[in-house]
Amino acid sequence: MKRPATFRRLCFLVCMLLLARKGTSAQETIDRIVARVENDVILLSDVRLLAHYQLLVDGKSESDAEILDRLIDQWIVRNEATIARTPQPSDPDIDRGVQRLQQSFASKEDYDARRKLATLTEVDVRHLTADHVFLNNYLDTRFRPSVQVDESAVQDFYQNAVLPRAKARGQNPPSLEAAHDYIQEALTQRGIDEQADRWLKESHARVKVTKMLEENRQ
Repeated sequence: MKRPATFRRLCFLVCMLLLARKGTSAQETIDRIVARVENDVILLSDVRLLAHYQLLVDGKSESDAEILDRLIDQWIVRNEATIARTPQPSDPDIDRGVQRLQQSFASKEDYDARRKLATLTEVDVRHLTADHVFLNNYLDTRFRPSVQVDESAVQDFYQNAVLPRAKARGQNPPSLEAAHDYIQEALTQRGIDEQADRWLKESHARVKVTKMLEENRQ
C-alpha cells in the first residue's frame, strides 16, 4: 500500500530533525568550554589555536594543560592592559612583528611551509601577532622602569654567554662595546619576564578560575 504524501513528508522532516541534532552534537564535541575565568570563558578552540601558533613559532606545542595555563595568564594580562587603557598596536607595529617572525626562518618558503603545517592562515598569524604585541607592550610599560641592569651583569653575560657561544660556532666574537646594547636589552627583557612571572603568580590568587579541560576530554 502506498504511503500518503503527508506521511512521507512527516518522515522526511523527522529525519532532517535527527540529522540537525546530530550535527549540533558533533559541533559541541569540537568546541567546548575548558575554563571559566571570572565572567569569561576559554574554549577548546582557543587552546587549539595557540597550539598551532606554538607549532609555527617553536616547531612544537605544549600540552593542552600547559597551554590553558598560558591562556589564563594572557587573560590576566589582557584584563589589566584594558583597565590601564593600553593602546592597541598600530598596523606598522603588527607588520614588524610578523616580519620578525618570518625572519626567524631560513627563507619565506620555509615560513610558508611551517605555517601551512600548523594550519594557520596569514590572517590567523596577523591576529595572534597583534595580540602578542599588545600584551608585551603592557608588560614592558609596567615593568621596564623598575628593571636595573648594572655593568657587571653586562660583562658577566658577555664572558659567560656571548664568548662561549661564538667559540662553539667557530666565529669571531663581537667586542664588548659592539655587543653592549644588545646584552643590556636582553638582560632587561629577562628582568621584565621575571617580574611579570612573580606578578602573575600573585594575580592568580585574586582571580576566580575554574578549569574543565580534563572533564571535557572524557
